[in-house]
Amino acid sequence: MRTSLLRSSAAGVIAVGALLTVALAGCSSSTGAPDASAAPAADPDSIVLALVPSQDQDGLVDTAAPLTDYLTKELGIDVTGVVSKDYQAAVEAMGAGQAQIGFLPSLQLWQANDMYDAKVVLQTERNGNITYPAQFMTNNPDKYCDDEPVERDGMLFCNGADAMKGPAGLDSIDKVKGAKVAVLGPGSPAGYIYPIVALQEAGLDTDTDIQQIPVTANDASVLAVYNGDAEVGFSFWDARTIVAKDTPDVGQKVVVFAMTEEIPNDGVALSSDLSPELQDRITKALEDFSNTPEGSEILTSIYSITKLAPADPDSLDVVARAAQALGLQ
Repeated sequence: MRTSLLRSSAAGVIAVGALLTVALAGCSSSTGAPDASAAPAADPDSIVLALVPSQDQDGLVDTAAPLTDYLTKELGIDVTGVVSKDYQAAVEAMGAGQAQIGFLPSLQLWQANDMYDAKVVLQTERNGNITYPAQFMTNNPDKYCDDEPVERDGMLFCNGADAMKGPAGLDSIDKVKGAKVAVLGPGSPAGYIYPIVALQEAGLDTDTDIQQIPVTANDASVLAVYNGDAEVGFSFWDARTIVAKDTPDVGQKVVVFAMTEEIPNDGVALSSDLSPELQDRITKALEDFSNTPEGSEILTSIYSITKLAPADPDSLDVVARAAQALGLQ
């Protein structure tokens, strides 16, 4: 079912389409339902792996180059990485045959499967966890912290958020009323959907009670709070570590004061245009890659992933329901 969210991102879809066209020599571009009477399509000569900008996108393709090089070698098919303009553009790229592998957040995994019959094959693990909370961050802990912030691994937390698992501290989020808040686009489970639902459940009108400061990625949300452009920001846990190498004091200046309910992890979807055999080979190659020390290190540098594990598509329904609560479905 096509959503109002997807219609609103048409510009992003066009942008990613233009970007991907350069990389598509030899790739399938079929968007219609397959003809059951036709012979199975041959495997493509090249494949596009779509990445979404959960952090600064400028260097993301270069960071992912060891992964795409590995897949190229293992599959015997040229694999090119591209960064989509936004989350929804990556889904539409898969639906248009412009990308065959998608590293997608949980809502977009569900949408790619529901709308375009993409197969959700892997979900990520981070330090052994298959779910994560969205976090509320602030540069004004005196306002939002009901207790003294505590430190874990150089990062400050308060209101019980140092347990690193949601929910925590949600009794404090009504104080966000009137604040400037850094938010990602509506397709982001951690940067928009879950925190916005939490604020609404706390009685806030998120259209009028907060001043939304749009940001493009999780690290940009952290930096908006760090630099004082916003008093509060949303992100996945713990996006502060992404920027810590350039701003070593970020964990002291940006304090996490609340966490939402747990969100299913992001993962990998494969286009239905690919043969089942090639889907299996891609899935195995990615899982094997994540199980090597080098592969785990590279995936961590891309998306803070420590391992790729077989997916549970049913776990994504909870994200779809949260999006529906906001009228995004």
